[in-house]
Amino acid sequence: MDAFYASVELLRYPELRGKPLVIGGRRHAASEDGAFLTLREYKGRGVITTASYEARAFGVHSGMALMRAAKRAPDALLLPADFDEYRRYSRAFKEAVRELAPQIEDRGIDEIYVDLTLLVDDWSHAKELARSIQGTVRDATALSCSIGVASNKLLAKIASELEKPGGLTVLREEDIPLRVWPLPVRKVNGVGPKAGARLEELGIRTVGELAQADPALLVSRFGAKHGAWMHEAANGRDERPVVTFSEPKSISRETTFEDDLHPVHDREALTQIFTDLCDTLARDLERKGYAGRTIGLKLRYDNFKTLTRDRTLEAPTRNAAAIRRAAGECLKRVPLERRIRLLGVRVGTLSKY
Repeated sequence: MDAFYASVELLRYPELRGKPLVIGGRRHAASEDGAFLTLREYKGRGVITTASYEARAFGVHSGMALMRAAKRAPDALLLPADFDEYRRYSRAFKEAVRELAPQIEDRGIDEIYVDLTLLVDDWSHAKELARSIQGTVRDATALSCSIGVASNKLLAKIASELEKPGGLTVLREEDIPLRVWPLPVRKVNGVGPKAGARLEELGIRTVGELAQADPALLVSRFGAKHGAWMHEAANGRDERPVVTFSEPKSISRETTFEDDLHPVHDREALTQIFTDLCDTLARDLERKGYAGRTIGLKLRYDNFKTLTRDRTLEAPTRNAAAIRRAAGECLKRVPLERRIRLLGVRVGTLSKY
């Protein structure tokens, strides 16, 4: 999906279309009189969840600290994230795709892989079906998506990002030297910042340079598995199947506070947030049809130290009060002298309910 969160917000606030828009921070980021805040007015340590294409032109992007983004785009408008609404649109676009192509691998709130193998005869037919999927998604959600059509997941992922927004790119094997090899190595899904920096030290900056590198060199620097994989990926080879279903190991909810909260002075606020997390997690479990026996707590302090504690129940539950009670018992087993930066609750050892 194209700039998914920002695009959903533009459906709600069409008057903001064409303006630089950043999604991030908490609900209280909105001003009391209903006016839209700008990044220059923001104070806190939140990060960008997503940005509209107009905002990205100023060099801001998802994951960037809002205070840093304010230096690049001070007049960009800031809206708090509304994940309940984003999840609703996520379900809607995936249901729309399933009407045409049911073999789907869910890759998160705004991205899927679709297996067209049994539905098309050739590349022309595949492109035609992809165009129909775009239209179906737009009819169901009023949102645009970008699609990459290729022989495997790795190439399809790269192709889907070549002509955003609203792009439809067919990427055949013979297109790899012209379309893929000139790209920076970080465009290969799975090559992160650290690997990218290490490759640059070797003089490898583009996918093409990675494809032509000595596999023995990559193995010696990155290990047998990852080094060999990088060489295969740069040459467009990927044997991973489209996995249409996998059981989750756990389901969790967590929140990072705009300001560190004190266990004593901010106890009332922390208690309410803790309860809300458990209530929301219980609704997630009910919606997805799971219950779990292991209840987990996650705390991150103001010094960035993170602690986790677990409690195993006799029987699976998805009851909010039971989750809150067990997580509360976990809370009694952690030190509470420092301010708290993050609070999370998890339910594991899942079973279908």
